[in-house]
Amino acid sequence: MDYEYIKQMDEGIDRNALLDELMMTFGKDVWNYAFCLTRRRELAEDIAQETFIKAYNAIYSFRGGMTMKAWLLTIARNTARDYFKSAWFRRVQLVWEEYETSVFQPSAEKQWFVSLEQREVWNAVLSLPRKLRETLLLYAHHHLSHKEIAELLQLSEGTVKSRIFRARAAISRKLGKPAAFEGGKRP
Repeated sequence: MDYEYIKQMDEGIDRNALLDELMMTFGKDVWNYAFCLTRRRELAEDIAQETFIKAYNAIYSFRGGMTMKAWLLTIARNTARDYFKSAWFRRVQLVWEEYETSVFQPSAEKQWFVSLEQREVWNAVLSLPRKLRETLLLYAHHHLSHKEIAELLQLSEGTVKSRIFRARAAISRKLGKPAAFEGGKRP
């Protein structure tokens, strides 16, 4: 689904069908991105739902300057930012952290199916500072280009490349492995 598809539509087309298509195509990406930003399933679900509501209401204002996926991830990022700024979120965050540390333990099945190395890598990614984590996930997991990430985060492409490099180096240090540089050279 792209700009041309939406441009060809007129106001009379069923927007509910368009919303269904958006959710089927990009729902998992939006939820995963929201989860990476928040680290909580419930909050990721709220942000993903609100993202699609906002996209539904603004679909005809989409101008095609970026891909549909990048546009939705931008909405998700801004929605998450609004959650983080709210006083409600700060109060719930404190209560949730106390509850989470006292109640949640990974199930035996989950421990069995998820290998130690995958957990170590994931923990290393989640322990990165937010700016590095967000940039790396947009690049490595969501497969956005440097240019798309720069537009989404409102940064220069050079800053995006630098953050990706620093994130990879930090993960390599945390895992005690030599950093793998593209092309075999250090920039």
